Amino acid sequence: MNSFHFSLSRAAASIVAGLLLGVSAHGQEYTKTPSTIPNSDGTVTFLYKNDNAKKVQVDVQFAGKHDMERDAKTGIWTVKLGPAAPDMYPYHFEVDGVSVMDPLCEQYFPNEGFKNSLLEIQSTKTSLAHDIRNVPHGKVEYIHYYSNSLGATNNAIVYLPPSYVSSPNTKYPVFYLISGTTDTEEVYYKVGRMNYILDNLLAEGAAKEMIIVLPYGNPYKLLPPQKDGQMPMMSFGNDVFSNDLVKDLMPYIEQHYRTINDRDHRAIGGFSRGGNQGLSNGLRNLDKFSYLCSYSSFTSTDIPGVYDNASETNAKIHLFWLGIGTDDFLYGTGRDYMEFLDKKGIRTVKEFTTDKFGHTWMNAKYFLDKTLRLLFNPEASEKAMRAGKPTPAATGKEEPFTPGVMARLFPKPIVSPEFAANAVTFRLKAPDAQQVTLWMEGKGQPLALSKDSEGVWSVTVQQPTAEVFKYCFIMDGTKVADPNNMYLAPDKGFKHSICNNPYNTYSFTTMGDIAHGRVAYDLNEQVACYSPATEPSKVKHLVVLIPGSEDTMESWFKVGGADAIADKLIAEKQAAPCMIVTGESDASSLTKKYGAKMKVSTLKASDYKTWQERRAALEKVIKDFRL
Repeated sequence: MNSFHFSLSRAAASIVAGLLLGVSAHGQEYTKTPSTIPNSDGTVTFLYKNDNAKKVQVDVQFAGKHDMERDAKTGIWTVKLGPAAPDMYPYHFEVDGVSVMDPLCEQYFPNEGFKNSLLEIQSTKTSLAHDIRNVPHGKVEYIHYYSNSLGATNNAIVYLPPSYVSSPNTKYPVFYLISGTTDTEEVYYKVGRMNYILDNLLAEGAAKEMIIVLPYGNPYKLLPPQKDGQMPMMSFGNDVFSNDLVKDLMPYIEQHYRTINDRDHRAIGGFSRGGNQGLSNGLRNLDKFSYLCSYSSFTSTDIPGVYDNASETNAKIHLFWLGIGTDDFLYGTGRDYMEFLDKKGIRTVKEFTTDKFGHTWMNAKYFLDKTLRLLFNPEASEKAMRAGKPTPAATGKEEPFTPGVMARLFPKPIVSPEFAANAVTFRLKAPDAQQVTLWMEGKGQPLALSKDSEGVWSVTVQQPTAEVFKYCFIMDGTKVADPNNMYLAPDKGFKHSICNNPYNTYSFTTMGDIAHGRVAYDLNEQVACYSPATEPSKVKHLVVLIPGSEDTMESWFKVGGADAIADKLIAEKQAAPCMIVTGESDASSLTKKYGAKMKVSTLKASDYKTWQERRAALEKVIKDFRL
């Protein structure tokens, strides 16, 4: 597992050729050629082209951090690590001390803070739970809803099983599934692959059909940050997340989707902090939930009326499932919670792993696969509960979970971008860098940043208009996405950060209590479709958006804000309701499928230089659809 000088094979040579053909003035332009090579012996070769770097390391979850060596002839930094078991692993390159995503990898880890790419090692012997198989796939919808608890618009993701569209009279149970600390609502989709895991189980007949809802576990992040960059103190039971879940999100889901609205048909769970949030809300609302799942977590031992009334509590719970790795830094506290439940007489199912690198999304996927087989199946759940075993005895070697551990894992963040009414400040911590500049889409030459005594570089940009634009730092010639900004452009190559100014006219946060449409991602057709909050029969207009060469089907929504523009213009009666569709297909095929008996307008991203120009063109097109 040590780094070494890599002698290029034919396969590697073709990848190097692709890397060399794509080199830019910054040492990084991007082709579709991957820079990771899974080898037949289970090892993985990493390749990275950067002519400006003095030192490069790769940090991958199955091996940790290792030095890479630069080939003097090709300029390629390489290392071979492993072997590793087939799975999905987060990784990044560390260039002169600063974390950099792989510019050649399309898959990435959505997160409020760190920026990782995703390496997928497929199995040649057996299929994995999260594999993308040739089976019917459900839809994934991005929703926005006004949250009275938050006082702003919140967001979530909804998975609909393959039969949802074809069986319009069927109602479904709902599983509320929450990601962990610093994760966005996308993580159980893009990293945890909840949709593909359930698609596969449904195709096998190994799980019940259900809707899965992915809430955003840290809605405070949507509000203006405190001056010190810290989140408000997180509590459980009467916090903004819990109130939003029960009083805002659940009513929205039950109003807009075909759900079975009783405790026997609701489940809740999550990973890490999300497991805490899931258990806390489930146990405090046993009139609403009867299936509880915790993945690598625990929750409060002080919930009135629950732990001291074991017979009543047990009678209300179909499944109380707890899983954790014995090598997880939370194992000691998680084990103590399990033992507490045993002593109180609360029945549970316990699952332990030893081979998935502790507190990781390999465990999160594994645990999800186990529990999806039991949810909304009272007979299978009861069988599992009856087979539940006592908690293993403590060894005395368990790592205590202390504030110091939290501080190490989640250091005080740097606020970037930081918004004021007419300005925005960008910051990057890079103590060893010699020069850092800021590139902003459509803003001319990069701006120089200055460094303070703590190695933090910063620049303040006067911004009289609150536009949304892509940007990145250039550190000694290397492009770096803003590590403190949760908004990433879903480009095929380098993932720029998005300056999503809350003062923007089309910011969801400031729209107030208006009706929002939904953006559905059809994973079979690779098409994204916005439907307004209007009776479908009343929609007479269609906008077909064609992505640019480096865009994905998400780009017109994630960067272009197409759904936000339509929501606001329709709500303010500046435009008639319209449907918006985008994908890898050409305009004629999209028009034929979605535009029957509609007035159709088409926009091509390639006709405009910047997203600011594209949004202006889209706004004009939508306004042309008169009421």
